[in-house]
Parts: sequence; structure tokens; C-alpha cells
Amino acid sequence: MTTFGDKIRKLRKEKKMTQQKLGDMVGVSHRTIRSWEVEGRYPKQSSLYQKLADAFQCQVSYLMNDNETVCLGNDEPSEYAGAKQARQILEQVAALFASGTMTNEDKTIFMDEMTRLYLASKKNRRKW
Repeated sequence: MTTFGDKIRKLRKEKKMTQQKLGDMVGVSHRTIRSWEVEGRYPKQSSLYQKLADAFQCQVSYLMNDNETVCLGNDEPSEYAGAKQARQILEQVAALFASGTMTNEDKTIFMDEMTRLYLASKKNRRKW
């Protein structure tokens, strides 16, 4: 498993950027970059994920998921219709969870509701 901080450090070094330069690009201090890389912290603002993805020319989902191989399809025309929307929702949820604005209890309630919705949709689909 590769953490967010590991990915930031790896991509930054591949691009031959200092922490200061990356911080300037995304609008945070070099101390913030260090806290991500060394202390295991995450961006407090979800918009920073997109700024980082733009700086590194990578997918936002790559930065947001500790699992590098979460596969919902790709952007080829053969991709099923809901894959892109599902990917966007997952990116938003990952940013929300990483932001620290939700309690663990709220996260559990959210995940329970998502599971309930998924199971209900499977059950309804079998009817047709």
C-alpha cells in the first residue's frame, strides 16, 4: 500500500521539484508539503487534490486512494456509462473523508447507507 505522502514525495522527486516549488504551485507552504510527505497528513481542502494532480499530470483518484489499483474502467469509449460518474463520486468521498470534517461515526453511517443502497439496487435489478 502506498500512502498519499509516499505518492507526493515520489511524484515530486520524479518531477525534480523541491517542497517549496510544489508548495508555490499549489498554494501551500513547504511545511504543508512536508507534513503530507513525512507526517502522514492530508490536504484539508479538497481542491488541493486537483491542484496536485495538475502539477503532477496524474489522475486525482491516484492521489486519493492508498490502493493504487482501484479500477473502475478507463476513459476509452468502451467504458460503461456510469464509470466516470462513479469515479468522480469516489474522488469526492475520499476528499471528504480525508478532510477531517466527518467523525468516524458519520463515516460509518455513510458507508452503511452506501452499502444499503447498493444492496437495494441489486435486489431491484433482479426483479427486471
